[in-house]
Order: sequence, then structure tokens, then C-alpha cells
Amino acid sequence: MVVQKKEGKMQQADLPPILVSTLDYERLSTLIARTPAAQFPGAAALEKELERATLLSPEAMPASVVTMHSTVKFAMQPSGEEFALTLCYPHETAGDAGKIAITAPMGSALLGLSVGQSIHWPTPGRQQVAVTVLDVIWQPEANGQLTM
Repeated sequence: MVVQKKEGKMQQADLPPILVSTLDYERLSTLIARTPAAQFPGAAALEKELERATLLSPEAMPASVVTMHSTVKFAMQPSGEEFALTLCYPHETAGDAGKIAITAPMGSALLGLSVGQSIHWPTPGRQQVAVTVLDVIWQPEANGQLTM
């Protein structure tokens, strides 16, 4: 989410367009509704992302878009660090260093972005980081796994 401070208030600025599959939308909406706020402090931000997303059927999802269970290579600024992680639901991460939960701020930031897109996202320490998608290494929809 890109936010700008204007006269002491935070407001949303231009955001990159995002695509979310109807299946991911339904599952994430349920996750938000069922997860206590204390366990998912970024729920409101993810909900806003889902509200502004263009929804597509899983079969119509371009292979260059980050969906749930996609393995994505991305860079974070200002550090320049690059990571390749699989976007998962919280119960699927189980301490696996190669996975990132959708409930993590970086996980919510990645959902729906396409290769080459960037988004600014707040971290728990109230800092802003820029996340840029470099590659979608693997995506379930592109590989015919439409119900993961």
C-alpha cells in the first residue's frame, strides 16, 4: 500500500493494479473474517487490497502474477535484498524459511502484483519498504493446479 502524509493525515496514493483469482479472494476473505485481529494486525490492509483488485477466474490468471502458492522472486528497497519465497496461508509455513505467510506484511504486499511492478508497504515498525516483483518462478494456475 502506498501512503503519503498530507497535513498530518495518511492518505492512499496511486497503487499498481493487481489481479487476484476468485478462489484466492474467497479463501482470503474467509481468513480475514475468521482470524482475530491480534493474530493478523495487517488484516485491514489486505482487505483493502482485495477490495481494489481485479478478480479473474483461476484459469484466466496470467502466469506473471503472484497468486497464493506462487514462488516469487522479489527485491526490497532500500536494502536491495532479493528473496525467492512461496506465498502461503499461515498454517502452511510452519517455520519454513522458503515460505512467507499472506498474513506477513510482505506477503500481503506481493499478492496480485505482476512481474516488474512495485508497491510500497508499511512494515510492523511503521517504516515503508518498496517491494518489486522480479519473477514468478512457479504459479499453480499456470501449472494447471487450480485448487491448491
